[in-house]
Amino acid sequence: MTTIPVNPELTSPLPLGRKGPSYLDISFTVKSWLLTLDHKRIAILYLLSMTALFIVGGAFATMMRLELTTPQGDFVKAEAYNKLFTMHGVTMVFFFLIPSVPATLGNFLVPLMIGARDLAFPRINLASWYLFIIGAAFTLAAMFAGGVDTGWTFYTPYSSVYSNSQVALAVVGIFITGFSSVLTGLNFIVTVHKMRAPGMTWFRLPLFIWSNYAAALIMVLGTPVISITMVLVAVERLFGVGIFDPANGGDPVLFQHMFWFYSHPAVYIMVLPAFGVISELMAAFSRKPVFGYKVVAFASLAIALLSFVVWGHHLFTTGQSVYAALVFSVLSFLVGIPTAIKVFNWTFTMYKGSVSLETPMLFALGFLGIFTLGGLTGLFLAAVGLDIHLHDTYFVVAHFHYVMVGGVVLAFMGGLHYWWPKITGRMYNEFWGKMSAILIFFGFNLTFFPQFILGYLGMPRRYYAYASEFQVLNILSSAGASILASGYLLPGIYLAYSFVKGPKAGDNPWGAKGLEWQTSSPPPVENFKKMPIVTEDCYNYPLVDPHDLQPEDRLIDSTTKDDDKLKEQVKDKLS
Repeated sequence: MTTIPVNPELTSPLPLGRKGPSYLDISFTVKSWLLTLDHKRIAILYLLSMTALFIVGGAFATMMRLELTTPQGDFVKAEAYNKLFTMHGVTMVFFFLIPSVPATLGNFLVPLMIGARDLAFPRINLASWYLFIIGAAFTLAAMFAGGVDTGWTFYTPYSSVYSNSQVALAVVGIFITGFSSVLTGLNFIVTVHKMRAPGMTWFRLPLFIWSNYAAALIMVLGTPVISITMVLVAVERLFGVGIFDPANGGDPVLFQHMFWFYSHPAVYIMVLPAFGVISELMAAFSRKPVFGYKVVAFASLAIALLSFVVWGHHLFTTGQSVYAALVFSVLSFLVGIPTAIKVFNWTFTMYKGSVSLETPMLFALGFLGIFTLGGLTGLFLAAVGLDIHLHDTYFVVAHFHYVMVGGVVLAFMGGLHYWWPKITGRMYNEFWGKMSAILIFFGFNLTFFPQFILGYLGMPRRYYAYASEFQVLNILSSAGASILASGYLLPGIYLAYSFVKGPKAGDNPWGAKGLEWQTSSPPPVENFKKMPIVTEDCYNYPLVDPHDLQPEDRLIDSTTKDDDKLKEQVKDKLS
């Protein structure tokens, strides 16, 4: 990709060659941040608020694992444990996993990657963040007012009739947050359709854009269903209208159909943008185009489409007909095909590539192993007979965390480290970055792999006490959680240090392709000083590998945008 000045006077308020203030330097006041319309600053607001919520959700998980180190309830009682796993699930799913990649990395990168100055609707983008904060405030208020004990799935009629906890506050929070998700998705769709730079055809779009575009379609089409479902729960709870309560003529299974019609596609709202991050990392650190680019792009759309027709595999034990179960089982297996295509294509991207193991690539490789195992165990749950045995056991907990946490969080961490130099203009400590990736990988597997065995042996989920023969595996799981927490804590320290005192990164420290690397780090307010014109396919890497340079050399040499000059520099270094 190249940039060609078209009409600099119209596209930049500054004379060519002169660096203007970055989006971080334009103003330091609190008002300038809270009223900003810059997509990059809004992404930072999301990053800070979701990090805080991740810590809250992680604290609940820590208390749960402490409780489960002994077979009996020595730390908390049953009611408190119910509230712990409910608030952990609600906080992590609705306020971290679903918005993490699109609201932070997507908000920052979508306009930069397509050569736009901002998202299509900057004010709506800011409104989305405020709705997210208001929704989170309601949910945290539910926590401080006594908590919620229904589980994050809010199954009725317990949630709508019998629970004495703060269900209404929590569902109002989720309802409001749903609008944030819809508006973000709508903004992405319109931006990708209408604001691409000249020459940026659909098949020159980076795969991160394809993935976020597919996820945005699910956000817009699926999120209203969960919002309506939460409203119906509140209506039945507050006004006693018989919707889901069989005692009043309602149908509790109807709730499960409505809940999972959204919540299974929501899995792909979380995972699809993560797939996009992995595609970018695989190409950049293998120095090759993504193998089967078009197939990977269409696989994203296929996953989005199939995600709407597989919700019934969550209801195998509800008494649905054998024929319905058979159809949902087959459809669930089908969604594995485009997902497997992506995994195979990432693997072939590395084949005969110049793979370099910097921190983002370590996270990507960890994602590949953990997500593959999570996906394969999903096939067990898609099979009706096996699902009957494994339903509501710790096998489901392990599968869910392998896909959602192992997949989404590792991709998010990989993407955050990859684009951190672009976001802040500074590099982080590579040793501690690699240490974090290694701790998270081993801590995660030690935490959740024993849970596959626990589930297979029959330990039910959501129980605060368990049979003594399960204690060893639970202790292993709790020990792994301690290592995992250490791995999460490290980036909070070295990234914060990097932001203040890290070495200057240069505009393109990885020698990567993509429009976002052709502007300064951190980017100026208007993203580009010249209107970018795209003349090449994405991932068009030179044959000579700039990663053979030492890191300190790369910080200097990669500032050139001339591939031929870069090749000569690399040859000199290698000789």
